[in-house]
Formats: sequence, C-alpha cells, structure tokens
Amino acid sequence: MQASEGGSLSTGAANSLTRGTHRARVLAIDALRGFDMFWIIGADALVHALAGLRHLRAVDAVAAQLEHVEWEGFHFYDLIFPLFVFLMGSSLVYSLGGLVERKGRRAAMVRLARRTLLLYALGVFYYGAMSVDDGLEQFRFLGVLQRIALCYGLAGLAYLWLKPQGLAVLTAALLGGYWVLLSFVPVPGHGPGVFEPGRNFANYIDAVALPGFKWNGTWDPEGLLSTLPAVASALLGVGAGLLLKWDGLNSHRKSLALAGAGAVCLALGWLWSLHFPVIKSIWTSSYVLVAGGWSALLLALFHEVLDVRGWTAWATPFVWIGMNPITIYMLTNLVDFEDLVRRVLHRPLVDLLSPFGELLVAAASLLLAVGVCAWLYRKRIFLRV
Repeated sequence: MQASEGGSLSTGAANSLTRGTHRARVLAIDALRGFDMFWIIGADALVHALAGLRHLRAVDAVAAQLEHVEWEGFHFYDLIFPLFVFLMGSSLVYSLGGLVERKGRRAAMVRLARRTLLLYALGVFYYGAMSVDDGLEQFRFLGVLQRIALCYGLAGLAYLWLKPQGLAVLTAALLGGYWVLLSFVPVPGHGPGVFEPGRNFANYIDAVALPGFKWNGTWDPEGLLSTLPAVASALLGVGAGLLLKWDGLNSHRKSLALAGAGAVCLALGWLWSLHFPVIKSIWTSSYVLVAGGWSALLLALFHEVLDVRGWTAWATPFVWIGMNPITIYMLTNLVDFEDLVRRVLHRPLVDLLSPFGELLVAAASLLLAVGVCAWLYRKRIFLRV
C-alpha cells in the first residue's frame, strides 16, 4: 500500500525528504498515512492523559474527538480507518501504475493478487486464527485488515481495467446501490429504511450470511455488505492519486483541485445524511463522502506544504510511521508498549509521580512506538503490502 514500487516483503532505500519532479513517491501520502497512524499508536492516549490531568476546554474538545461516536455522527476518530483506505487507493496508482508501465498489466495483476492474499492472511493471523480451538465459530473471516485487503484488491482491479470515467461510474454505483439496498429493501421484522443497530439491512446480511465470529454478536462493523461502500472509499483515493499523477496541472493547482473536491464531497455527504445518516459501523454512503471529503482536504494540505512548498522537516516522524503502517499496527496490538513502559517505571513510581504518572506513561509509550518506526526506517526495513 505504499506510494512506491517494490516487493511485498522487502528491504530497500527510502526516498529522502527532498523535493523532485520525477519522484516515485508523493511525500504527502506517506506523511499523511503516518499522521493517521500516529493517533492510534499512542497519541490518543496522550491526549486523554492530558485531559485527565487538567480539564481545559481545548484539551477536552480534542479528547472528545478521539472517541468514536456511539452510532450516528462523525468525530475525528471516525476518520482514521477510511483515511487509511483512501490513502491506500492513492498509493496503488503509483505502485501498480509504475509496474504496468514497466512490465505490463499481467505483472500488475499478479502483484495485486499476491498482496491482497498476503494482507488477508495477516488479518486472519492477527485475529487469532492459529489459536482457534472451537472450529469456524471463533474464526473471524472479516476484520480491519481483511477489509483493507478486499478494498485494495477490488479497487486495484478496477484501476487496472477501467478508465477514470469508468472508475467514477463504479464509485457512484457502489454508493447509490448501497443506499438503495439499505433504504428500500425490507428487513424481516423491521421493514425498509431502518438504520438502527442490528435492525438495518447490512446487519441482517451479516446475521444470515457471514459465518464465524462476528464482532458485535450477530453482525460485524467490517461485515459483508458494508465492504461495498468501503471499496468506494478506496476508489475516491484512486481518483486523488490520478489527480496527483496527472501532468495537466501544476503542483499548486493539484492541491487546489484536491481541496475543491474535498469540499464538494463534504457538502454532498452531509446533504445525503438528511436521508441516509453518517454511520461508520455500517459505512453508509454519506459517511464515505464525509470521510472522503476530509481525506481529500488533508491530502491537499499535506501536498501543498510538503511536495509543493518543500517544508518537510516537521513531517519526518510521520514519514517514519507512514512507511511501515501495517507493521506498526500489528506491533502495537500484539505488543503492549504501555505495559512495557509500566514494567520499566514500576507502579509505585507512577503513583509517586501522580498526577503526572499516567501522562508520563502515555508519552513514553508513544515515543517507544515512534522509535520503533524510526529504527525500521533507518534500517531500511519496510513491510509493503
């Protein structure tokens, strides 16, 4: 999912944080991906620790944004996942597009299939497939990494075989078709147009057709039907990648075009939400547009600052993280950095430093996670999926 060319599991030199007219990477994509991951590898805990230390209005407001909405609505934390999917779509324009230019579409198809299967397998492993003792009932077929794999595979397939106009039609069809299904197909016992938890058509499909373990009992937030609009999130990213790669605009105008497209998506999304609410857990079409709008605006900002104006030094830690997003995602969930820090500091010391102890733990945990990313970057070790 990198905006570069290379193998699935590889080591290689990363491009320096310098400007260039023919780079294989767009620095904004790597940095924004790192910024996205930054919040879930410990920055969120740091903000919550600050909020618990002293209830300042500004800090409390940021801390509130670092929590998912209960069901309907949108916080910054609800942008983390779709922003990653959006950037994955932008990246594949460079990785697959470059491969097509060098070796043809067949080679790109092989890589696409290999990476999709690898990422899906990582998701299966991540959710404990190797430790399942009770058969398929505890096997999670769909999850975060599996959704990323499916979005990557399907969006990549569309990119390789469709022209930009076809990609736009497909995106609109996915969003419109999903709206039709959830709005007009009746759910047994509840009827059509119900968007409440467990009573909507997407949750119903999970209950009757999705085997294995489901995160919410009878349905999964990364379920079967909601994967379709998630693919549309990736296709919006593909559109952004095509815009950034297009020679018909100079770099500054590309930033402006991205910002304009983001504003349009936001307006359309909130307008659509009057009938089709913004709900992350079932990835509604309005949610895709709102998240896609913010994603495009952020990418426009990062592109203008980093790739156009060349102000890159501040983004170095984000690039460290953004070059190894899957690696650090799995590490921070398989290895408890906070627990490691607590073992080093010991509970009595944390209590002694109260009320600053928890803040120290959060800060040290975040620094440890970023430090791991820096070490991987400097050793030129990149897990590219």
